[in-house]
This record gives sequence, C-alpha cells and structure tokens, in this order.
Amino acid sequence: MSRIVVLGGAESGIGAAVLAKVKGHDVFLSDFGKIADRYADELRKWDIPFEEGKHTEELILNADEVVKSPGIPATAPMVKKIVEKGIRIVSEIEFASRYDTAKKICITGSNGKTTTTSLIYYLLQQAGLNVGLGGNIGKSYALQVATEHFDYYVLEISSFQLDDIYDFKPDIAIITNITPDHLDRYDYKFENYIKAKFKITKNLSKEDCFIFDSDDEITVRHLDTILLRCKMLPFSQKKEVEQGAFLKDDKKIVLRYDNEETDLYLEELALGGKHNIYNSMAAALAAKAMDIDNEIIRKSLATFQPIEHRLEPVLSIKDVLYINDSKATNVDSAWYALECQKRPVVWIVGGKDKGNDYSVLRDLVKEKVKAIVCLGVDNTKIHAAFGDLVSEDKIVDTRSAEEAVKASAALASPGDVVLLSPCCASFDLFTSYEDRGAKFKEAVRNL
Repeated sequence: MSRIVVLGGAESGIGAAVLAKVKGHDVFLSDFGKIADRYADELRKWDIPFEEGKHTEELILNADEVVKSPGIPATAPMVKKIVEKGIRIVSEIEFASRYDTAKKICITGSNGKTTTTSLIYYLLQQAGLNVGLGGNIGKSYALQVATEHFDYYVLEISSFQLDDIYDFKPDIAIITNITPDHLDRYDYKFENYIKAKFKITKNLSKEDCFIFDSDDEITVRHLDTILLRCKMLPFSQKKEVEQGAFLKDDKKIVLRYDNEETDLYLEELALGGKHNIYNSMAAALAAKAMDIDNEIIRKSLATFQPIEHRLEPVLSIKDVLYINDSKATNVDSAWYALECQKRPVVWIVGGKDKGNDYSVLRDLVKEKVKAIVCLGVDNTKIHAAFGDLVSEDKIVDTRSAEEAVKASAALASPGDVVLLSPCCASFDLFTSYEDRGAKFKEAVRNL
C-alpha cells in the first residue's frame, strides 16, 4: 500500500483522492485554501483524512507519490519542496488512467476544446455508446473511474493537466489550435505553452489517431519538430486534404477517411461561425475514426445544443441582444466572438490579464465595437489597447456584473448586441468563468 498525497481539494483533487481510497492506498488530501462544503462532505463520506488552510510538511513529504491539482503552479512553495525531496508528482488524469481500460478521445487546444469535446460526447451518445465526459469539463475523470464504468471517455484536457503526465495515452488525440494563453504559468514563453499542449501526442502509437488544424501555423510548425507514428487527420478551411476534413466552395465540409468520402452541408450544422466549422470538422473526424455511421454524424451535428457560457444568447431586451461568452478567457476566443457579430457591439471585457497581446483585436474592435465596458480590478491595459478606438464617454469601468450590465444597457441602442467576451481570466472579481457568466445572466434578467 503506497501513500498518495493529493494537493488541491476541488473537482480534480477530490476525484483523485476517492480513486486512491478505492484502490486501497493510504491517502491524504491537503489544500492551502478553503475547501468548499460539498467537497469536504465528499471526503468525509469516503473517510479520507484532509486539511485545509495549510500544508503540513510532515503529512505531505512522506508521500510515495503526489497527485497535484492542475490549478496549483509548479512555483508554489510546497510543490518546490516535494520536487526537492524527489517525490514524483503526477496529474489526476495520469493517476486515473492507470486504472482505466476505456478508449479515450482527448481534446486540447487554446480555443474550441469545450465545444469540440461536447460535440464528440453528444455524437457518441447518439451512436448508443457507453461514454463518460470528463477532464476539464463536467465530473472528474478520476471520480468516474472510481465509481462508474464506461467503455469510452471524451476528455477535455488543459495544458495544466498535461504538465504532469508520463504514460497517459489517448486513442484519439485532438489539438484544436494553439494561440498564446496562460503565459503567466509558462514563464511568459509561448514555446513552453506549445510544448505543454503537444504532450497529448507523446505516447501515441501507430494504431492511434491525431486530429489537428492544418490551418494553424503554430501547430503545423511544431509537427515538423516531432516524430509521430500515428494516423494523421488534418482539418482545414483553406486547402484540400487527402485524409481528414476540408471546406469546399464555402458550402460543405468534405470528410475523407480511409477510402470513403462524406459531405456535410454547412446550412445543416447547428453551430454557426467560422470557428465552429473547425469544431464540427474535428468532431466529425473523431466520429469517423470511431466508425460511427454517417447519418448519425449528420443528425448529431444538426441537433447539437450550444454549451453554456460560450456565445450563449441570454435575452433580448428593447431589441438589444445580450450574449454570455464568459468562457472566452483569452484573446483568440474574444476574436472569434467579435468576428461573428453582425450587429453593433457593446463589449464587456476585462479581468485577470494573463500576458495578453490585444493588438490583434484592434481592427475588429474598430469595425464592430461602439462602446467598451471594462469589468476588472485593473483595466489599464484595456484602456491603453482600445481607448483611442471609441470616444471617451463610450469606455467605462465597472467592478461587478450588475454594474457592467447596467452600464451596457445605458450605452446600447435598439439593434445592438451586448457581448460579454472578457478576453481574460475571471479570478480578480469572480470565482470562475462559470460564476462570471451566471452573475452576468442574472444581472441581465434583473434589468
């Protein structure tokens, strides 16, 4: 029986602790902050010893292995001490995969991964497969391995979750795209972030598939530096591909897999916008690799419902449409959100800056945005980046969702869109992007 110490008492950590307990390990969980009541209750239910508000060295540094929650950076003092002691640190997904024989479709990327993950999960459900959804979305993967049984998993995986993997291996790996994000966790070096994303491919064998955006220069450039033995399935809106998916005549997606060619017409897709064509391509290719029938793929892509907090229409009030895109926590996500708007935009933006370069948004802001509502503790970078593109009375600072919504309503005219697409992390004013999105929706409904 080995001693497993879990650092972090949220979704990922609780799942890892329960799995360690189920598998007969001596387990202890430690969280430097406060553990939410529902998670503390879960630990008590499973009779797992834990501490909160501190890290007790003698209870942690005697571990055989540490499972670290993805939100804890490698620079945390306790993490450094664990490394100095020579104790191996693994991620929850690494730990859980040791006890799981299910086929895994794993999706990472800077943008589109939640939508692509949700699409694939829906496709597999529609095909009647026994499938679980987890990783960076829904329930902890480890908790599901401990308490449920699935033949397949669709896992959304962040770069933080990939940082501490060794043997973890998907059967199908997808990188949606790579743009600068979370640079504050990667020494402000884009190359470090790229390498973290590509860890999803490190254990792929020749029986496995790698699905990727061949229009994304960063992904393609990095492909040249590594050796992959697996089946490569690119998707593109710019060029025809021999195997994979491509856009033809701006009307249809052509899927080519093995010796078969299938057409999916854009007008039949549930999700609109250029970015969602990429997401639909990736999902359809994963389904083809899973040998799912073409009719099920077509029907699923036509009936899928958009996910919460991602370009989610909330309400139309006095002919002003309010859209919740709280999940847009980086520049590229906000770019897509602005790019697909057809009406004048009152843009709610701001939060915890992650080393963002806003210059790529300037042309779109100039073209689409009539007013800017800053929602953050420190909005100086937003003002510096866009202050010259709107008049002085059309850029305002707010410190709550309610304040931001009231300010937006005052700036909007009939026919406008109020778009919450923050471009930043939520942790300065909110507990998560979900919390930010929920408070935005509540404030809209209270107008």
